[in-house]
Amino acid sequence: MSVSDETRPTMSSDHAGASAHAFGPGRNLRSRSKVLPEHARGHNRALVLQTLYHAGAMSRADLSRETGLTRVTISDLVAEFIADGIVVEIGVRESVGPGKPPILIDIDRVGHQIVGLDLSGTSAFVGAVLSLDGEVLERREVARPDAADGEAAYAATLELVRTLVAAATQPVLGIGIGTPGVVRPDGVVLSSPNLGWAQVPVEAKLSADVDLPVLVRNDANAAVLAEYTFGDARTDFMLIKIGRGVGAGLITGSQPLLGSRFAAGEIGHVVVGTDGGPRCACGKDGCLEAWLSVSRLRAAIGADPAARDEILRDAGTRMAVGIAPIVAALDLAEVVLSGPADLLDGILIDAALDTLRARTLEGVFEDVQIRRTAQDDIVLRGAAVMVLSSQLGVS
Repeated sequence: MSVSDETRPTMSSDHAGASAHAFGPGRNLRSRSKVLPEHARGHNRALVLQTLYHAGAMSRADLSRETGLTRVTISDLVAEFIADGIVVEIGVRESVGPGKPPILIDIDRVGHQIVGLDLSGTSAFVGAVLSLDGEVLERREVARPDAADGEAAYAATLELVRTLVAAATQPVLGIGIGTPGVVRPDGVVLSSPNLGWAQVPVEAKLSADVDLPVLVRNDANAAVLAEYTFGDARTDFMLIKIGRGVGAGLITGSQPLLGSRFAAGEIGHVVVGTDGGPRCACGKDGCLEAWLSVSRLRAAIGADPAARDEILRDAGTRMAVGIAPIVAALDLAEVVLSGPADLLDGILIDAALDTLRARTLEGVFEDVQIRRTAQDDIVLRGAAVMVLSSQLGVS
């Protein structure tokens, strides 16, 4: 059973801040394969850390009940985690009954930090030092290279990483990077025209250059992890990131969806409708990105402020036309948008909802919601989740 807020133990003041960030019931990214005997210890390690991360401080006996693992297994794993500096003992639970009060343990939330980067900005690469709870502690940025110069983009990324590692005040658990483009699971950027990268092993190069674990993923795929772990998302949803470009990340059945070409969610260059539309940077007319990107919307509204409502309504309608088949095919519960509130909230979302419901099966998809995320720095926070998942098995 979970340790509820009402029964959560009282901790000493030295550690109260470290354990104050406990999330709701753990929702780990589900594995689709059976746990083989040779993988059981790794599975148990991840289960224990996942439980502590989301539920907060508890005793070893609590942890045994919560995970279903034996007390001997819990004792062995916790001793290993303490020796590795991952878990700490933080005092004893206040007890009114007889017997020795139990010692409380928790993830050492202040003993390590994470470096996250977001390479999707229009004018700068943004990065931060983050806590294990996804809190931004220090922020830095470097100017985005003017042209699609792959070497300059890599040099700027490396400069930002080194600056952030130097700014960290605790050992760095790892570095997570969200980048536009199609990214293979091993961190090879297959295609990112805006950065001039094609078949570039960014993850391996950076890891060798800074001698730290590095994870590189598509920026929308990073953002969807942040919404899943830190936000209010359900287990089947799509996050659409609207900025310089338009891309999406998907989680279905608590599992990230990457696709056979690692390009699931690349919806920005899907042509929406058969009536033409704005010319896209890719050379086609009427791509979703050409209708919906922040730069296009701001330019169109700036050129004709009186047409603002019509422009936003049209963009929301086009977005829904593009995503209705995805929502229906994957039976998604909701669509989450990440982008500027002044453009997305209100008219755009309302138009999108009306069109989505008109284009999906009546009585089945009427409860699908479209909302804007409440999270700032969603790619940076998603980069932190990437590192937590890779290094600790936590999501």
